[in-house]
Amino acid sequence: MDKYETVKKIAKGGFGTTILVKSKQQYVIKEIFISRIIAEERQKAQQEVEVLSNMSHPFIVQYKESFEEGDCLYIVMDYCEGGDLSKKIESQKGKLFSEDQILDWFVQICLALKHIHDSNILHRDIKPQNIFLTKDGTVQLGDFGVARVLNSTEELATTGIGTPLYFSPEIWKHKPYNNKSDIWALGCVLHEMCTLKPADCSKMDLEQKLISGSYPPVSDHYSQELCSLLAQLLKRDPEERPSVSSILDKPFLSCRILKFLTPQGQSETLMISEEKTQKRLEEPKGPLTTSTSGAESGYGTKETDNTVCDIGG
Repeated sequence: MDKYETVKKIAKGGFGTTILVKSKQQYVIKEIFISRIIAEERQKAQQEVEVLSNMSHPFIVQYKESFEEGDCLYIVMDYCEGGDLSKKIESQKGKLFSEDQILDWFVQICLALKHIHDSNILHRDIKPQNIFLTKDGTVQLGDFGVARVLNSTEELATTGIGTPLYFSPEIWKHKPYNNKSDIWALGCVLHEMCTLKPADCSKMDLEQKLISGSYPPVSDHYSQELCSLLAQLLKRDPEERPSVSSILDKPFLSCRILKFLTPQGQSETLMISEEKTQKRLEEPKGPLTTSTSGAESGYGTKETDNTVCDIGG
């Protein structure tokens, strides 16, 4: 820790502290007291290090390094100056976000989640407190302390850990679950961005409401497309919830993706689009069709003829 200068403590939990430090630039360090925790919790801490060290994505909190010193494990990550989404929601003081803002954040969260799910990893604790914002408002998904890697896309997790407010019905029912449980939590986050309120009730009432799929309606300030998407994410049957790739394939979301790609990603996507356009021009005239370009671009995007989308911030 000698090379890092402590700026302030950000948060304190049962097993450690989150500290803002600086060394040429500012970082966040998770200080985990490994000597005080049981073997299971120590394994979770080591797991977070392993997961973070293998994650490299523009919308996932960037891992820098980790080390043990004395009785502590230190995990060093990039600092997100914009705080977390929960604090951003609170700061609105009841003033609804624009739909553009919500969808911009939502697409970035989905792109991060797609990267995780494509690696056969469940996050298992998606909530506004684990979604961070940089100074310019870019999303950074973090806190993989309860994430787990699945041996295959068919394997189901059985341990109900995370935050009860965002538990899927299958977790409440103590049933095995897969990445569709993350999709439920994603729906809870989207609902919270639209209403500025999490579910607020006792644990027993919360469990019954979530199992029954009951949640307050969102304002008619938002489009039917957004409301329909929310209903799909919060389906009680996990098989009826969409995958994150199919979410990103929806035209009103896929047309926003380009603005968040790196210049290289933009060039590749534009080149694919130009090639497809040229090919269609060379083909005999026929009815307009919709073609999927997700496999080629790697972001689950869809190229749709005659699709118009306002992606203003």
